[in-house]
Amino acid sequence: MISKISLAFSQCKKENRPALLTYTVAGDNTKKKSLEILNAIAPHVDILEIGIPHNTPVADGGQIQTSAYRAIKNGIKVKDIFQIVQQFKKNSLNKPVILMGYYNIIFQQGEKSFLKHCKRSGVDGLIVVDLPWPENKNFASKCKKQSINFIQLLSPTTSDIRMKKIIKESHDMVYYISMLSTTGGTLKVSAKEILKNYNKIKKINPKQNVVIGFGITEKTISSLTDADGLVVGSALCKAISNALSRGTNPVRMAENMVKKLRSKII
Repeated sequence: MISKISLAFSQCKKENRPALLTYTVAGDNTKKKSLEILNAIAPHVDILEIGIPHNTPVADGGQIQTSAYRAIKNGIKVKDIFQIVQQFKKNSLNKPVILMGYYNIIFQQGEKSFLKHCKRSGVDGLIVVDLPWPENKNFASKCKKQSINFIQLLSPTTSDIRMKKIIKESHDMVYYISMLSTTGGTLKVSAKEILKNYNKIKKINPKQNVVIGFGITEKTISSLTDADGLVVGSALCKAISNALSRGTNPVRMAENMVKKLRSKII
């Protein structure tokens, strides 16, 4: 059976454009508002990444940390995150959802239990930032048995030998981290350099769906449209923060921003 993630990429390729992926933090700033944001942006997005709030992040920069802090402060729990996904899927069954987080949350719940909840709620994929290959091989295999994509990460420092091994064992999508930074950093490398590294990955397996994340904003997205997909996270979290600080509607702010992003890749 073809995954919803693969189907999303196939549709984008038919439209001759990259997939637009967004990242928002579950429960930011409340469980209800988080679901409203997902429902509002979904029509303009191809794949939605939903972050599991964490109080000791490894890769998340200031904007995502701020979003996670608001969610944790308002009492978000892992069970609430699955409920948000389940509620979202009631109206958007075919829209792929990827949960992104850290392994200790999975470990605390137990891999079997966590994957069972993923399956029940409609999660299509997982990104576990601090569980790299080959340490993730066993868990990735368990994900595959549940028809859940485990998404491998590659970076500019990944060796060619390691890259080939990772891609060989990857599922329906690979995430390329554009630069050595936490999320939300200013794009330190040129689009040309990013695409050069990206094309090295694509040459290994041209059929593999590879997305680029980190440093993608309204200003930079149009220079990277040769990619299979582009991930916008920190910029969206910042827009939500700005709306909340101004006392304006974060749902409207997020939707407007995603519409602008979409217009730049068509």
